[in-house]
Amino acid sequence: MLRNRNSRSVIWDSKTKEKGGQRRRRVAEEIRHRLADVFIRTEFRDPALAGRSITVAEVRVSPDLKHATVFVSLLGGEAIAPILPALRHAAPFLRSEIGHGLRLRVTPDLHFEADAALEEAARINRLLHRADVLRDLGSDE
Repeated sequence: MLRNRNSRSVIWDSKTKEKGGQRRRRVAEEIRHRLADVFIRTEFRDPALAGRSITVAEVRVSPDLKHATVFVSLLGGEAIAPILPALRHAAPFLRSEIGHGLRLRVTPDLHFEADAALEEAARINRLLHRADVLRDLGSDE
Protein backbone atom coordinates (compact mmCIF):
# COMPACT_ATOMS: atom_id res chain seq x y z
CA MET A 1 0.00 0.00 0.00
CA LEU A 2 1.33 3.40 -0.91
CA ARG A 3 0.18 6.74 0.33
CA ASN A 4 0.44 9.82 -1.83
CA ARG A 5 2.05 12.57 0.28
CA ASN A 6 -0.03 15.33 -1.25
CA SER A 7 -3.42 13.72 -0.73
CA ARG A 8 -5.22 11.53 1.73
CA SER A 9 -6.04 8.85 -0.79
CA VAL A 10 -4.59 5.39 -0.47
CA ILE A 11 -3.07 3.63 -3.45
CA TRP A 12 -3.89 -0.05 -3.15
CA ASP A 13 -1.10 -2.56 -3.47
CA SER A 14 -1.57 -4.23 -6.84
CA LYS A 15 -0.30 -7.61 -5.58
CA THR A 16 -2.56 -8.02 -2.55
CA LYS A 17 -5.64 -5.99 -3.53
CA GLU A 18 -6.21 -5.27 0.15
CA LYS A 19 -5.00 -2.74 2.65
CA GLY A 20 -2.15 -4.09 4.79
CA GLY A 21 -2.23 -7.56 3.23
CA GLN A 22 1.53 -8.06 3.08
CA ARG A 23 2.00 -7.22 6.76
CA ARG A 24 -0.87 -9.49 7.78
CA ARG A 25 0.72 -12.38 5.90
CA ARG A 26 4.12 -11.74 7.51
CA VAL A 27 2.58 -11.60 11.00
CA ALA A 28 0.52 -14.73 10.34
CA GLU A 29 3.58 -16.65 9.16
CA GLU A 30 5.60 -15.52 12.18
CA ILE A 31 2.81 -16.64 14.53
CA ARG A 32 2.66 -20.00 12.73
CA HIS A 33 6.42 -20.55 13.18
CA ARG A 34 6.37 -19.52 16.83
CA LEU A 35 3.39 -21.73 17.64
CA ALA A 36 5.05 -24.69 15.92
CA ASP A 37 8.15 -24.13 18.09
CA VAL A 38 6.02 -23.92 21.24
CA PHE A 39 4.21 -27.15 20.36
CA ILE A 40 7.53 -28.93 19.80
CA ARG A 41 9.35 -27.64 22.88
CA THR A 42 6.64 -27.39 25.54
CA GLU A 43 5.48 -30.16 27.81
CA PHE A 44 1.81 -29.50 28.44
CA ARG A 45 0.23 -30.40 31.77
CA ASP A 46 -3.15 -30.92 30.17
CA PRO A 47 -3.51 -34.67 29.48
CA ALA A 48 -5.39 -33.95 26.25
CA LEU A 49 -2.34 -32.10 24.87
CA ALA A 50 0.47 -34.08 26.49
CA GLY A 51 2.43 -36.14 24.00
CA ARG A 52 0.42 -34.98 20.97
CA SER A 53 2.06 -33.89 17.73
CA ILE A 54 0.07 -30.83 16.79
CA THR A 55 0.62 -29.36 13.33
CA VAL A 56 -0.13 -25.69 12.62
CA ALA A 57 -1.31 -25.66 9.02
CA GLU A 58 -2.27 -22.02 8.61
CA VAL A 59 -2.80 -18.82 10.56
CA ARG A 60 -5.12 -16.04 9.44
CA VAL A 61 -4.84 -12.65 11.10
CA SER A 62 -7.62 -10.06 11.28
CA PRO A 63 -7.01 -6.70 9.57
CA ASP A 64 -6.46 -4.98 12.93
CA LEU A 65 -3.92 -7.69 13.97
CA LYS A 66 -5.82 -8.32 17.22
CA HIS A 67 -7.17 -11.79 16.41
CA ALA A 68 -5.51 -14.79 14.82
CA THR A 69 -7.34 -17.92 13.70
CA VAL A 70 -5.03 -20.92 13.92
CA PHE A 71 -5.86 -23.98 11.81
CA VAL A 72 -4.42 -27.11 13.44
CA SER A 73 -4.37 -30.85 12.83
CA LEU A 74 -2.84 -33.85 14.52
CA LEU A 75 0.02 -35.73 12.95
CA GLY A 76 -1.08 -39.18 11.89
CA GLY A 77 -4.58 -38.19 10.87
CA GLU A 78 -6.15 -38.46 14.32
CA ALA A 79 -9.32 -36.51 15.00
CA ILE A 80 -8.57 -32.97 16.17
CA ALA A 81 -12.06 -32.25 17.56
CA PRO A 82 -11.35 -33.67 21.06
CA ILE A 83 -8.18 -31.54 21.31
CA LEU A 84 -9.76 -28.19 20.34
CA PRO A 85 -11.27 -27.42 23.80
CA ALA A 86 -7.86 -28.05 25.42
CA LEU A 87 -6.18 -25.75 22.88
CA ARG A 88 -8.76 -23.05 23.53
CA HIS A 89 -8.14 -23.43 27.26
CA ALA A 90 -4.36 -23.13 26.69
CA ALA A 91 -4.75 -20.12 24.33
CA PRO A 92 -3.74 -17.47 26.92
CA PHE A 93 -0.57 -19.42 27.77
CA LEU A 94 0.25 -19.90 24.07
CA ARG A 95 -0.43 -16.23 23.41
CA SER A 96 2.05 -15.20 26.12
CA GLU A 97 4.65 -17.65 24.77
CA ILE A 98 4.52 -16.34 21.21
CA GLY A 99 4.23 -12.72 22.36
CA HIS A 100 7.78 -12.60 23.68
CA GLY A 101 9.32 -12.59 20.22
CA LEU A 102 6.67 -10.76 18.20
CA ARG A 103 7.34 -7.11 17.58
CA LEU A 104 3.74 -5.95 17.82
CA ARG A 105 1.98 -3.57 20.16
CA VAL A 106 -0.63 -6.18 20.97
CA THR A 107 -0.21 -9.93 20.70
CA PRO A 108 -3.23 -11.31 18.83
CA ASP A 109 -5.85 -13.41 20.62
CA LEU A 110 -5.60 -16.98 19.38
CA HIS A 111 -8.68 -18.82 18.11
CA PHE A 112 -8.19 -22.49 17.22
CA GLU A 113 -10.04 -24.27 14.42
CA ALA A 114 -9.69 -27.72 12.87
CA ASP A 115 -7.84 -27.76 9.56
CA ALA A 116 -10.08 -29.34 6.96
CA ALA A 117 -7.70 -29.01 4.00
CA LEU A 118 -6.53 -32.64 4.11
CA GLU A 119 -10.08 -34.00 4.26
CA GLU A 120 -11.11 -31.73 1.39
CA ALA A 121 -8.12 -32.86 -0.71
CA ALA A 122 -8.98 -36.51 -0.02
CA ARG A 123 -12.61 -35.89 -1.01
CA ILE A 124 -11.56 -34.26 -4.30
CA ASN A 125 -9.14 -37.11 -4.96
CA ARG A 126 -11.93 -39.66 -4.43
CA LEU A 127 -14.17 -37.72 -6.82
CA LEU A 128 -11.46 -37.58 -9.50
CA HIS A 129 -10.91 -41.33 -9.29
CA ARG A 130 -14.55 -42.30 -9.71
CA ALA A 131 -15.26 -44.47 -12.73
CA ASP A 132 -17.55 -41.96 -14.48
CA VAL A 133 -14.99 -39.15 -14.09
CA LEU A 134 -12.16 -41.34 -15.38
CA ARG A 135 -14.29 -42.30 -18.36
CA ASP A 136 -14.96 -38.62 -19.14
CA LEU A 137 -11.28 -37.75 -18.85
CA GLY A 138 -10.36 -40.37 -21.43
CA SER A 139 -7.83 -43.18 -21.54
CA ASP A 140 -4.73 -40.95 -21.41
CA GLU A 141 -5.10 -40.34 -17.63
